[in-house]
Amino acid sequence: MRFSDKVVVVTGAAQGIGEAYAKALAAEGARVVVADVNAEAGQQVAKQIEADGGTAMFVPCDVSSHESAAALVDQVVAAYGGIDHLINNAAIYGAMEFNLLVSVDWDYYRKFMSVNMDGALVMTRAVYPEIAKRGGGAIVNQSSTAAYLYSGFYGLAKAAINSLTQQLAHELGGQRVRVNAIAPGPTATEATKIQAGDAAQDIVRNSLAIKRMGSVDDMVGAALFLLSDDASWVTGQILAVDGGQTFRL
Repeated sequence: MRFSDKVVVVTGAAQGIGEAYAKALAAEGARVVVADVNAEAGQQVAKQIEADGGTAMFVPCDVSSHESAAALVDQVVAAYGGIDHLINNAAIYGAMEFNLLVSVDWDYYRKFMSVNMDGALVMTRAVYPEIAKRGGGAIVNQSSTAAYLYSGFYGLAKAAINSLTQQLAHELGGQRVRVNAIAPGPTATEATKIQAGDAAQDIVRNSLAIKRMGSVDDMVGAALFLLSDDASWVTGQILAVDGGQTFRL
């Protein structure tokens, strides 16, 4: 029970990897905040955590909005007394449009980046003072191996997440707030099925050392480690959980 009495905010927790993070943290004693724009699915995740014996609350949150992020902090502090950790997982992915940087509709591009790139910074700015008040804690950003591959504006956003992670690690380290990121490889989620379809199996065959798709459970261990005291001297790192898809020297 590494997270007994810890309060953890997980954005994009209504489904997929974020849902897995939320449920795993609750199983280890955390009071989990399920933050998402999808109220119906988010409430269902929180109810399931409670039914399984954990503690959770759903808070609607648009990570691209400073006002929405601030409202979440106020609601969580009122309910749980503070915040210890944050997972910035929310992203536009399953419904993502395919297009080139040189031709994508500009308004769509800005909306996409406001969530996938700026959202982690918006949430961090809102939450880190509360983490610091508790004596420090950790933030985990959700990157992707797309940051290292050609993948259009999605990869551009994830490359920015990596840089943001390293910058924030230095800005917040003096307040005992650690900041790391997880870069999943091809992972079997509903969103990946929508985006990649059968092509995902070609990626597995051609580019992964371990010849299977990742699962949401493969990401959980990395997230729990990076949030825990076991990683107390780990910050500014991007941990690829990708079956050997990427190699960086």
